[in-house]
Amino acid sequence: MVPLATHSFLLSAAVWPVLTGAIDSRSPFRGPQAVNLWKLQRQQSSVQSTASRAPALLIQSPGNIQPVSAELQTDVASSANFPVYTFEQPLDHFFNTTNATFGQRYWVSTRHYVPNSGAPVIVIDGGETSGEDRLPYLDTGIADILAKATGGVGVVLEHRYYGESVGVEDFTTDNLRWLNNEQALEDSAVFMQNVKFEGIEEDLTAPNTPWIYYGGSYAGARAAHMKILYPKTVWGSIASSAVTHAALTNWEYMDVIRTYADPVCSANLVHSIATVDTLIKIPIIKDRLKGLFNLSGLASDQDFVSVLESPLGSWQSKNWDPAVGSTAFDDFCAQLNGNTSSLADTRKTIPFFGTHSVNIALLSYASYIRNNIVSQCQLPATVEDCFGTQNDTSYQVADLSQTWRLWTFQYCTQWGYLTTSPPNPKKYPPIISRLLDLDYEHKICVQAFPPGEFFTVPRLPDVHSVNVLGNFDIAADRLAFVDGEVDPWRPDTPHSQYYAKNRTDTTLRPFKLIPGAVHHWDENGLADPSAEPPEIAQIHAEEVAFVKTWLADFHAGKSKRTD
Repeated sequence: MVPLATHSFLLSAAVWPVLTGAIDSRSPFRGPQAVNLWKLQRQQSSVQSTASRAPALLIQSPGNIQPVSAELQTDVASSANFPVYTFEQPLDHFFNTTNATFGQRYWVSTRHYVPNSGAPVIVIDGGETSGEDRLPYLDTGIADILAKATGGVGVVLEHRYYGESVGVEDFTTDNLRWLNNEQALEDSAVFMQNVKFEGIEEDLTAPNTPWIYYGGSYAGARAAHMKILYPKTVWGSIASSAVTHAALTNWEYMDVIRTYADPVCSANLVHSIATVDTLIKIPIIKDRLKGLFNLSGLASDQDFVSVLESPLGSWQSKNWDPAVGSTAFDDFCAQLNGNTSSLADTRKTIPFFGTHSVNIALLSYASYIRNNIVSQCQLPATVEDCFGTQNDTSYQVADLSQTWRLWTFQYCTQWGYLTTSPPNPKKYPPIISRLLDLDYEHKICVQAFPPGEFFTVPRLPDVHSVNVLGNFDIAADRLAFVDGEVDPWRPDTPHSQYYAKNRTDTTLRPFKLIPGAVHHWDENGLADPSAEPPEIAQIHAEEVAFVKTWLADFHAGKSKRTD
């Protein structure tokens, strides 16, 4: 363990979504357009942070940019301070392809630690982003809640290749070949079995100490996989919004939004996209249609319709805590609906070209895209420069600043989740264009990762390598699944309303669905827990209760083992 004594990080729960440069599994977007949006947002963030008149950092979600207020900047400076340490890991655990190592960063909270009490270690898996983004969960979130209830130690463990846990000189195809589920899971196991915490004399390594492993989203799947693959190391796991099902296509994501969004907004989306799909097929009209969105210079019809889906990803940015969540989706719906609850008003049409017409909602949709997405494309760049996806070389820059390549590489090799239009539009009316097919969404995998000397990205993601670990049926004692009722990632979890079997919720195998919740809503919390809404207070209380029972079982079993 190497302490980085000169570095400490001040984080507030209010600003955890600040852009860190990662495209992660919390975003539905895959494909080259996602990278274009990442680049635009990065450029705008850089301009804002260097300009003397810049108000603050930027909170960004797909298609949405919100300036962080000066008040929130003050919150950053006054929040908890957690020192960062590093744990040396081999870059290759299994095959001796390299002797290289990297320092895996981790942060520790001992504020509730009761020495020599048999208390647990609560570890938060950093997942597909910088570990710094998870520090609010160590401060007032689930790690702090469980550590306070049990006298335990809280830890955030950064994922290999993300943040500063990097052991390669660039992100070329060859240098990314050690970024996979198997190597990263072994990192966690080796860490748990060997770490020595600074300032703590007793041995808290697993399996002699009970470790409770928590993760949300991709990290939630990892929490489940850790319990399956390392049952003696991991005493208990909480897998929140755990995407344990990897899939080539992910049309269900958008169907959840269609199902649970405001009915008028949902209907307007369906109708507007149907209009776009009809008009885009008419050569004499499609350029005029693109012009409504200020995208008339965009050559590819698929590129055009992929820009139109960008506001939809903000659905999963909803959160019960307004300081954490985003209102971007609701703002988009309000504009699409014309601030009216009347579908009749937004279905009114105006002549467009010849005998054709467009509905009022589509004009509002175009206005939103112009003002919130296309406006990020600044001269001298053209819309083709900003939103075109035909230039392969633009996706092959591989220096360490190109952090979009990390999760992209992971979904291209193992996870998939390529967001396409649904296969049966009559049963599942689309809210994204039917032009968005697997070939279009997957082409980034070919463009960005040409074959290397030592590694070639598979023709399609090897989703079997993930699903073989349990898929929708993954289960074990002391493995809890916690999901959100309206989470667009729910279809890929054991709570999938499309594919999974129902289960009984027990203390040994908890199976919780939070009413009205979106994406891992149990992970964040408040300094004053009494201010949490009832459904969040309840799930936190239930998590504390079953973890305490698990710990009692550990100590009872340990007592028997020593008798």
